[in-house]
Formats: sequence, structure tokens, C-alpha cells
Amino acid sequence: MTILIVGGSGFLGAELVRQARVAGHTTEATYATRPGAASPSAWHRLDLRDAGNVDAVMTEVNPRVVINASSGRADWAVTAEGPLQLAMVAAKRGIRLVHMSTDAVFSGHGRVHYDESCHPDPITPYGAAKAAAETGVLAVHPQAAVVRTSLIIGHGRSEHERLVHRLAAGTSDGLLFTDDIRCPVHVSDLAGALLELALSGAAGIHHAAGADALSRHELGVLIARRDGLDPSCLASGLRAESGVPGAIDVRLDSQAIRRTLRTPLRGAREFLRPHEGGA
Repeated sequence: MTILIVGGSGFLGAELVRQARVAGHTTEATYATRPGAASPSAWHRLDLRDAGNVDAVMTEVNPRVVINASSGRADWAVTAEGPLQLAMVAAKRGIRLVHMSTDAVFSGHGRVHYDESCHPDPITPYGAAKAAAETGVLAVHPQAAVVRTSLIIGHGRSEHERLVHRLAAGTSDGLLFTDDIRCPVHVSDLAGALLELALSGAAGIHHAAGADALSRHELGVLIARRDGLDPSCLASGLRAESGVPGAIDVRLDSQAIRRTLRTPLRGAREFLRPHEGGA
């Protein structure tokens, strides 16, 4: 079976490529600016804003499954409108689509626990773009799966792990919030869950986050201890007092997906144990 990983040059995309190939699938991947470190069967340059480019890549690859792990951050044309182009082509060709979303679609106002029935209420441009993409994808491709996740960690290569190393070394200024709560997930767990979900045929909204709710500072301390760094070097503070926009406390409820998939979604306290080595 041929699987196309959109955003294969990214952190999650690279792990999806690796696991799909290990599972024996013909795996091709796209990039926006340059190919990444992953080794798919073939790379394809893709601009999600260009409907003709999307259609041409899908024609050339002819995949059975597409997993969209791309990230355009707050760029509306890429993050909100681009996935709609992809979904329209996938729906027209009868291609299975899994689209990645984020806990940033929620505000954290009035509640902290969010299951799949909760309606998005984003408070940042990135969250708004991701929420719009969810609506558009499911409107044109009702059989698609939209998967919301949280902070993605693993192998020392995530932006969160790199930030902790810079802060501990004193090469970056900044602090880690103690009131900003999320449910971090390991990249290998998330990629495994996405591939399993892609092959299951399940549609609609799914939450796939880790089992532990932690502040960004608590997460930083776990990373520092795993990597032999001094946690006392990690300054802390409150997002509520910082003026930095973003939700304070958003905890994705992933019980539904845990009941249906074999792939475990471990908590950060488990996968960041020092003896785990970040595996």
C-alpha cells in the first residue's frame, strides 16, 4: 500500500515516514522548502496553497492513504486553506485522509478537560487557522479523520527539548510557564497511533495526547533530569502575567482513542524517565 506523508520533512512527519516504511508500506513524502532527514521512497515538493500542485502530486503518487502532518503555523493560506485543497482532492479520488490538528483550537476558558465533543474556541491566530482547517476538511471529506494532539516530544529533537537545553546552557533567555498545562505525547507513540488510525477507516474528530497533564515547567524539569541537566537553571513564571497570548490550561481527553487503538499513548512521566533515554 502507498502512503503519502504531507510534511514529511518535519519532526512528526519524519517519524511517520520511518514507521510506515518499517511496516512495509511504500512511503512517499512532501516538503515545502527542502527534503528532510527522513528516507521515503520519493520526495515531492508541495505547496498546499496551489490547487494544481496538490492535484499533480496526488496524481503522481496515487496513494491509498494521506496523512497531513504539515505545519504552516499562523499562516492562514497554508494552515487553514491548504488542508482544504488537499481534502478536496483526496475526497474526489477516494483517498483515505488523516489530518493533524492541535489543542490550540481550545481556549482553556471555563474548562480544562476537552473531549471530542467540545467545540473549538481558539484565542490565537494559529488556533483559529487550525480550527478552520478542521471544519473545512470534514465538510468536503466527511470520511476523513481529524486528530488533535498536544506538545510532541521525543529523541531530543523536539522544539521543547531543544529549548530546555538552550535555557539550561544559558544560550537563550526565557522562562517556562507553571500555569500553562498540556498533555505531552511522544512522537513515536503519536506516529504509531496515526498510522493505526489511518488503516482503521475511522472518521471524524479524535484526540491523541499523552496520559499526563503537566505544566511547561514540569515538562522542562523532566527533560532536564532525563538528559543530565540542572533543572534549577530553568526559570519559571506565569503565562497569565506574561502578556504572551495563548491558552492557560488545556487537557485533551484521549480516552476514546485509547479504547480503540493498540498503540499506547504514554504519559511524559513515563517516557521521560532517565532510564528510558528519551525512547
